[in-house]
Amino acid sequence: MLQQAIQAFQSGNLDAAELILKRLLQVDSKNLQALDILGLLKASQGKYKEAADLWIRAVRINPNDASIQYNLAKALSDCGLDKESIPHHKKAVELEPKNSKAWLNYGKAASNLGCYEDALHWYDNALSLKPDYAEATLNKGGCLHELKHFEEAINHFDQTLSLKPDYAEAWSNKGVTLIELERYEEAINHFDRALNLKPNYAEAWSNKGIVLNELKHFEEALTHYDKALSLKPDYAEAWSNKGVTLIELERYEEAINHFDRALNLKPDYAEAWSNKGIVLNELKHFEEALTHYDKALSLKPSYAEAWSNKGISLNNLKRYEEAINHFDRALSLKLDIDWVYGELLHTKMKICSWDNYQDEVIKLFRKVHAYQKVTQPFPLLALVDDALLQKKSSEIFAQDRCPINSALGPIPKVAKKDRIRIGYFSADFRNHATGYLIAELFELHDKSQFELIGFSFGPISNDEMRQRLNKSFDQFIEVGPESDIKIAQLARNLNIDIAVDLKGFTKDSRVGIFSYRVAPIQVNYLGYPSTMGSDCIDYIIADNTLIPLEYQSCYSEKVAYLPDSYQVNDRKRVISDKQFTKRELELPENGFVFCCFNNSYKVLPETFDGWMRILKEVDGSVLFLYAGTQCAESNLKKEAEARGVNSSRLIYGKAISADKYLAQYRVCDLFLDTFPYNAGTTASDALWTGLPVLTRMGQSFASRVAGSLLNAIGLPELITNTQEEYEALAIELAHNPQKLAGIKQTLANNRLTTPLFNTPLFTKNLEALYIKMYERYQNDLQPDHISIL
Repeated sequence: MLQQAIQAFQSGNLDAAELILKRLLQVDSKNLQALDILGLLKASQGKYKEAADLWIRAVRINPNDASIQYNLAKALSDCGLDKESIPHHKKAVELEPKNSKAWLNYGKAASNLGCYEDALHWYDNALSLKPDYAEATLNKGGCLHELKHFEEAINHFDQTLSLKPDYAEAWSNKGVTLIELERYEEAINHFDRALNLKPNYAEAWSNKGIVLNELKHFEEALTHYDKALSLKPDYAEAWSNKGVTLIELERYEEAINHFDRALNLKPDYAEAWSNKGIVLNELKHFEEALTHYDKALSLKPSYAEAWSNKGISLNNLKRYEEAINHFDRALSLKLDIDWVYGELLHTKMKICSWDNYQDEVIKLFRKVHAYQKVTQPFPLLALVDDALLQKKSSEIFAQDRCPINSALGPIPKVAKKDRIRIGYFSADFRNHATGYLIAELFELHDKSQFELIGFSFGPISNDEMRQRLNKSFDQFIEVGPESDIKIAQLARNLNIDIAVDLKGFTKDSRVGIFSYRVAPIQVNYLGYPSTMGSDCIDYIIADNTLIPLEYQSCYSEKVAYLPDSYQVNDRKRVISDKQFTKRELELPENGFVFCCFNNSYKVLPETFDGWMRILKEVDGSVLFLYAGTQCAESNLKKEAEARGVNSSRLIYGKAISADKYLAQYRVCDLFLDTFPYNAGTTASDALWTGLPVLTRMGQSFASRVAGSLLNAIGLPELITNTQEEYEALAIELAHNPQKLAGIKQTLANNRLTTPLFNTPLFTKNLEALYIKMYERYQNDLQPDHISIL
């Protein structure tokens, strides 16, 4: 009967073979050959669990049968039970050490478990027995890839292809490694070779989609994922990869559906849990995002990106200490994880946590100099007064995140129009610092010469500023849910002549919109006090204080110079009639009140050192601050005590309405600016209420903003150039009430007679710059430094 079963099995008559074998086992349940052959039959049908159960019975009968140990180990691996398979792989190679296939499968199981070093040994053993074993060379290359030995991996894939040039998997796997090395065009060529050899190779279609996503060819990437899914509908990775591209296209609900499909197919898919968390974070469902990251980390505790992503959501929830712990964990797992080191330092600065500050900042600078993707550009503005380093940081980020994208093609030139059409793009058309500064500009624009279109991609609100701004535009369009490319296409359809980005690299920015070229002229203004480092932005609006001629090389844009200050202001800002008493604000009745309401991340240890020295020299003085969080307040109090200053001399303002916030400046004596990231809106606030601002000016744009404002209001004597000058002048003004009173009187006299708060003059000058930009374009001239001086 056994021979009949073998003949039936070999001839493909599986039903007859199975029937005979089961009858044999009913008679003799320990018939080793019958168990083995029936196991092979079940494995040939893809019924690996049934096959494994049969070989488990066989192993109990004879644990020293090398063939049965081998078959059981492979069946367990095929069931996804790699951990359970390991003892049987080990036993199989012990019993038959010259079986190259056994060593290969042992390596596969170890690799599936993430034991890549072990797997390399087992593959080497297979290759020592069979040097031309293409599959072993291929799998060894895969292990080297996982260990980030990318060049070695490529060498092994090349060896594989020399042995077997038509090995589609080797072409595809080499393509995956080329992605890691950012050799994207080569990767595409390799996936194409794989697909020429194996057109129905779903994995290669999906992998090529990944490259197209990296190259920002998002729509093309989607078609490749769709092809993969048409070939393999249960391909969880392709569903997840397509979801990642849908995130890039801001199609968040679709992305969620795709991650859900991936998770239905593969509930333990950590990457899909984390990716879905990213979407929920973008939708500002931060708590829900956290639960998804937690699920990812429960499945894959070493998943650095999930730790980092969770840190970002915790940051958004202002749970800064937890965020710091998560960024630290991410970096401990993956030291070179993109952008996280800068995010970690910036989060520490938000709560004034300065342990190891100097070493960490030096390390950050070195990594930027080495052109590493270590920080987004914005955090660097508060850490260093080095415009060239800031430029390099912007170039690194812009090239990675928003390189020029030609998907929409060039913009056809349109004949000169009677009215220049300007598009203002922002997330902050609401009660926000940008709105408070710029509102009157929109109202004063000459509508006979300019047509204004507002593109809003921030939170939809109905606050008083949104209502005011909405009325000042010819068109006001909510584009938040749309993808970057759709917004760019919309702007092109509306024939925008000049596109003004009011966000730059700040929170909720959408720089990707401008990578598609939304208008012939694209301008960086107001929101981001530095260069964008991108060839897609033509001009930066500045003034001679901000960017002297000798600093122009620190900016990728051409400089459009205004004659006074670059910063627009709104003369309609209301200051409450409330007359605060010092007691109401918990300030001393008689002591000198220094203040600074800048964000806490702008307060560097060096700045704080200076403030504490000033307080020591001015008896009874206090420092009125904006802390933002209880943690920042506690840390600054601790730092004050460490510098020999009673922490009670640091007093923190409370959250109050905008008009009352302005009124509280009236009880202060002198505003102390931060360095190297100066006050912007808060400096205007102080000057608008009549409070002098003392600043220190450096080389970078951000370190010269307050100096620009002071020059425009006729108070250059409040600009210092060194820390020593800054401290000495603060102390002198506190000790010399007559000199301070004279400065306050000058400020009062100049407030409405100098350019800073002359919004009609500012509007006229800015419009003159726009006209110059437009005329250069119409005359087929490239952007160049321009001014109206």
